[in-house]
Amino acid sequence: MAARLPPLNALRAFEASARHLSFTKAAEELFVTQAAISHQIKSLEEHLGLKLFMRKNRALLLTEEGQGYYLDIKDIFNSLHDATEKLLARGAKGAITVSLQPSFAIQWLVPRLNEFNRLHPEIDVRIKAVDQPDSSLTEDVDVAIYYGRGRWPNVHADKLHTEYYVPVCSPMLLAGKKPLLTVQDLANHTLLHDETRRDWKRWVKDVGVKGINVNHGPIFSHSAMVLQAAIHGQGVAIANSVLAKPDIDSGRLVCPFEEVLVSRSARYLVCRESQIDVGKISAFRDWVLTTVAQEEVANGDNA
Repeated sequence: MAARLPPLNALRAFEASARHLSFTKAAEELFVTQAAISHQIKSLEEHLGLKLFMRKNRALLLTEEGQGYYLDIKDIFNSLHDATEKLLARGAKGAITVSLQPSFAIQWLVPRLNEFNRLHPEIDVRIKAVDQPDSSLTEDVDVAIYYGRGRWPNVHADKLHTEYYVPVCSPMLLAGKKPLLTVQDLANHTLLHDETRRDWKRWVKDVGVKGINVNHGPIFSHSAMVLQAAIHGQGVAIANSVLAKPDIDSGRLVCPFEEVLVSRSARYLVCRESQIDVGKISAFRDWVLTTVAQEEVANGDNA
């Protein structure tokens, strides 16, 4: 008689624990308690009659048998996941969930969605605005837009814009009593920051200006808030060229200086390698990439 297969829940607990080398992280991923993971692992080890994990210097390690078992079953779980995703994609072809940072959603994607809706009325776009996600797509997300260097495992990533950082402010700030004619004049103005303060620090260092205190000024959790503060004359912001473009084009913001800083990072459209040809994902990806390319040509023509 063939050996009875272990329970699926125990195998899921083992695969997640072996991948993370942590019962705690496995529990978080599977939305159970650490005690439940430990119980499942103990049950699996008793079923197999083998020790799968060992602890050494407070670290969780796989035994030789556990390592071999993990290598054998991880591809099976990946195949199950991909097969399920493909099935769900076909079964819910009328909706696509896009995850991205709030500022980019507000300043770039949402104003352009009407065109995608016109081209693909059969696809409903669901926007999930979140802070920068982990390097893996969650099961409820079809496509994401990440900001970084483009080095994320297990996803297909298409670079979008080349981005720059440039100081921006309200036109009424230029008309005020304090001049803003050279970069040195920034010492007399309030600097507006996102929560890292990193962009002003890099810009000041790159330009080589001295005497600018980049450690003072209001701090906002999202770039869109920084731009709004600048629009209302609350100070000078260091802005991402893509996010600030609508406000610069409309005249709500102006660039008082010509000095710009090329961003080391960029935004990337990412999806699972296994789903790149799924109809709704392919349609959204093609539309985003085409839109970016057309806008870059137009901006170059207008330069």
